[in-house]
Amino acid sequence: MTTTMNEDIEYIIDVKDMHKHFGDTHALAGVDLQAEKGKVLALLGPNGSGKTTLVRILTSLLKADSGSATIAGLDVEKQADQVRSVVGLTGQFAAVDDLLTGRENLVMVGELYHLSKKEAEKRAEELLEQFSLTDARDRRARTYSGGMRRRLDLAASLIVRPPVVILDEPTTGLDPRTRNEVWEAIEKLVGIGVTVLLTTQYLEEADRLAHKIMVIDKGKMIASGTADELKDQIGGDLVELSVENNEDFEKALKLLKEISLVEPTSDEARGRISIPAPDGVETLMKTLREMDGTKIKLQDIGLRRPSLDDVFLKLTGHVTEAEEPAGRPGMKGRK
Repeated sequence: MTTTMNEDIEYIIDVKDMHKHFGDTHALAGVDLQAEKGKVLALLGPNGSGKTTLVRILTSLLKADSGSATIAGLDVEKQADQVRSVVGLTGQFAAVDDLLTGRENLVMVGELYHLSKKEAEKRAEELLEQFSLTDARDRRARTYSGGMRRRLDLAASLIVRPPVVILDEPTTGLDPRTRNEVWEAIEKLVGIGVTVLLTTQYLEEADRLAHKIMVIDKGKMIASGTADELKDQIGGDLVELSVENNEDFEKALKLLKEISLVEPTSDEARGRISIPAPDGVETLMKTLREMDGTKIKLQDIGLRRPSLDDVFLKLTGHVTEAEEPAGRPGMKGRK
């Protein structure tokens, strides 16, 4: 069973003016979203921003209150059955059967999609090789590591070669090494021409994988562009410093405002403040000279390029939950 799609459409995923309410909560407030064929579109936002609500609508698990959405030219509400045949979905937790082997999991999924036994077995072997699971093909899934389980889950979503894969926070809760394994698997998907819609809280994940990033907060799209385009909104280099003590934060904030003559970007939870550095090293040296002689205790200071973290903080006024610090080494007086 091989799915096909309309090759003449401009966007493989096209969402227009999407609204969804849950009681008094406006989960989606006029969302527009477009994804190009064979690329990764990252939907970046914190918990409660509307990411999963949008995914559920796109996969026909939930109906929108208003607006429209098509995938591969198919209306997600009016042609729901056909949409399911062109979309592979991987949620936040690996949906594999622990009692089955890796190979048996994939064969079972293939047969659920009405592949013949022979076709399902052939496809399973192809996917096991593609996701570097051949050596573990006959081991029960309960013996797999977290990264192996996620790769098996991704393989299952591709059993009928869907042109679109939707990944809803696929690396949430994974350790850095396992997360990297999943990223490599996603890059393989793009390498074979699959279009990926990736929802994530992880700024690094969006920066590495996405051809285009859309930032969603409180049900609204507040920015879109490539990682570099979004970073350019901040401007050039930044001088960034971190203070050691809570009581020094406001003092440093006031001083940097006087130096830059603009409102600094600040993250009090981390004790971090940054200002534009139009003159690069000269701005850094000026900041150091102004700091010299004050009683402000610095943990770190330096010159760096803007990051997606800076973009998100500037756009929303807060960092994503995935980036919230549990407490920084050396930070004193913080609760």
